Amino acid sequence: MCGITGFIQWSGDLTQDSQILVKMTETMSDRGPDASGTWISNPCAFGHRRLSVIDPENGAQPMIVHDDDDVYAICYNGELYNAPELRSELVKRGHHFRTHCDTEVLLVSYIEWGPACVDRFNGIFAFAIWDSVREQVFMARDRLGVKPLFYAYIDGTLIFGSEPKALLQHPKMEPVVGPEGLAEVFIIGPARTPGQGVYKDMKELRAGHAMIFSRDGLRSYAYWRLDSHIHEDSVEETAAKLRELLQDTLERQLVSDVPVCTLLSGGLDSSALTALAVQYYNRTNQGQVHTYSVDYVGNEKHFKSHAFQPGADAPFIQRMVEELGTQHHYIEFDTPELVESLNASTLTRDLPGMADVDGSLYLFCREIKKGATVAVSGEAADEIFGGYPWFHREEMLNSGTFPWSVAPDMRASLLSPEIREWIRPLDYLGDRYADAVREVPKLRGETGQQAKMRVMSYLNITRFMPTLLDRKDRMSMGVGLEVRVPYCDHRLVQYVWNIPWEIKMTGGREKGILRKALEGVLPDDVLYRKKSPYPKTHNPDFLAAVKQQMLDILDDPSAPILPLIDKNKILEIAASPEASSNLPWFGQLMSGPQLFAYLAQINNWLKTYNVAIR
Repeated sequence: MCGITGFIQWSGDLTQDSQILVKMTETMSDRGPDASGTWISNPCAFGHRRLSVIDPENGAQPMIVHDDDDVYAICYNGELYNAPELRSELVKRGHHFRTHCDTEVLLVSYIEWGPACVDRFNGIFAFAIWDSVREQVFMARDRLGVKPLFYAYIDGTLIFGSEPKALLQHPKMEPVVGPEGLAEVFIIGPARTPGQGVYKDMKELRAGHAMIFSRDGLRSYAYWRLDSHIHEDSVEETAAKLRELLQDTLERQLVSDVPVCTLLSGGLDSSALTALAVQYYNRTNQGQVHTYSVDYVGNEKHFKSHAFQPGADAPFIQRMVEELGTQHHYIEFDTPELVESLNASTLTRDLPGMADVDGSLYLFCREIKKGATVAVSGEAADEIFGGYPWFHREEMLNSGTFPWSVAPDMRASLLSPEIREWIRPLDYLGDRYADAVREVPKLRGETGQQAKMRVMSYLNITRFMPTLLDRKDRMSMGVGLEVRVPYCDHRLVQYVWNIPWEIKMTGGREKGILRKALEGVLPDDVLYRKKSPYPKTHNPDFLAAVKQQMLDILDDPSAPILPLIDKNKILEIAASPEASSNLPWFGQLMSGPQLFAYLAQINNWLKTYNVAIR
């Protein structure tokens, strides 16, 4: 995994801009702590920071290939999990390889098949390729958007990067936010509408999309979409197919030339991946699997079960460690560390994020990095298989908005009257929801509950899942840790997409078909455990700390957030029982304490990035 950046313009001498490229590249040193490289050859300037995972000796980037007089150059972030098969086919077609890294496989695939190469890839990726034959730059992002790619097209110059911070180093890109960007932050956030970069002129290449930039201009297009068709497999056949897909996916993702571990919460998703990893390691004599979990000082004392967080993880983590014989590492944080992490996680994401949920993951990944370079995570299973509460609660299914964001009126009330009038947050939210529903690839003849659940699945896969993938990418790569997400394998996602809801709910349980597929892999008490989300702190000291932080901001006349918000409304919430409410205003984890933390993150972001509002 790495960080990529660069710019392309068809006029001028780019060698005069070498220091701009260096600055853009160095903003991502955390993503790629092992090596740095730049390449300038009109009309392209490519920069790369490398985290070495496969073939550390020979995978330097940008990578250049000369084919007679033709020149191809690539900067690439990601992993191709089917690189061995692609390499074998390309060798049969007459190509020769200098390295064992997947970067060269990807570039040679492009040389052989052109832009259609993306159809052959199994992996997570974002890349840019200069092609002197076609005189174009080709960019693409993986099908589910695991790896990020931001861009801006300004005055004939295309600027791109793995993170906004890289683009913001280019003199043509200013940290300006307009009404749409503010609506994204205050009413959609910490999610983002697909393609939105929040900053004016900045966009994100959508998942499953590619882009071509030539002298004729800039063109983007979808190369992959979910396809709706009738599912013909029986329950037994479906379970068997799922297990086969998951096992193949995981084993491909365990390949690495550096230490690999798994994240283990004791829940269904992470326990399944860990169990399958242990089976694979035992079969291939690779030794003991290392596992990691996160918790918070005093959580066992302060934890209270509720609908969105039904049970503690610790007993189930211990159960799986004993069952599988892993080398487990218990990581624990206290409230002061979490409060301090809010600023670090904002800078890592370049935007306000999921408050302490981001910060704790940042701290967690920083600890993991001390013992591993690659981690396997159970992210995305709930979106794909229908595990969240909003799949199963009628009031959320019928809310008429994104079900993880069911407090829009409260959120809109936090804004000053002038800003509310300018950005019209509730209208903006309604329009984005309508856009999402219109996109759903419907199945002819499907009505009622089946059609409703297809819409809900689509919203989760294309709107909520990217929020968690963004979080996972930024917080892990912010400390130079690569996290792989097997449930995001596009073959698995496409197959599950068409499984009828009654089969997904096999046994009358959420994710029932996944549980059936894993029978014999996990002990029954873990296999049938009720879903519990990523752990967060329940310590009242955290609420007290972030509330005071926000009150201090409200007392600071120079605070950049003040012109945007209704100060009296926030003071009213701070003085009310809502401040400690367990009712989430975003997702399952962001409730009263996270509201104050999120607002503090917005203020810190505005100040640190010197954001202009216009």
